[in-house]
Amino acid sequence: MSGLELWPLLLPLAALVLLGGAWWLFRLGREVQTARARESFRLQAERLEEVVLKAAASTGKPRGLRWISCRFTDDYTLVRDKATRRLAALIPVTVLFDPVPGGDMEGVEAATEPRQATAVMHFRRGTWVSDGRTLFNMTPADALRLHAKEYSLVGHAT
Repeated sequence: MSGLELWPLLLPLAALVLLGGAWWLFRLGREVQTARARESFRLQAERLEEVVLKAAASTGKPRGLRWISCRFTDDYTLVRDKATRRLAALIPVTVLFDPVPGGDMEGVEAATEPRQATAVMHFRRGTWVSDGRTLFNMTPADALRLHAKEYSLVGHAT
């Protein structure tokens, strides 16, 4: 066989090797991003509580209540948003509210009781951000089960 006869055989093999290498690099990049997101969350947990509090308070929900505090209560669940393929964290939180003076909830005793919820944060361009999305009366496991079309589990919380 001459060298010219080998080219048709070597070209698909070379393409397969390149494709395998690209896939390996893609997977490695995802693993590095996941490790970076976990470490960033661990180092900034207290600051991230404030980020969630400010973002959630700016939504105006629930109506008639003012956000007082939002504390992370346990390990988060790392997930991937199926639509954007970005990492997200489902974080169990305890939220405290204060009724807005003159609002619908003023005088309602239950309005000041701590509420359990799951806060949603996204890891964008190396930073954890929040749009204020908070899922009340559910754990991260409940949120993952209920929103299975939106999120897929990435791994264990740290």
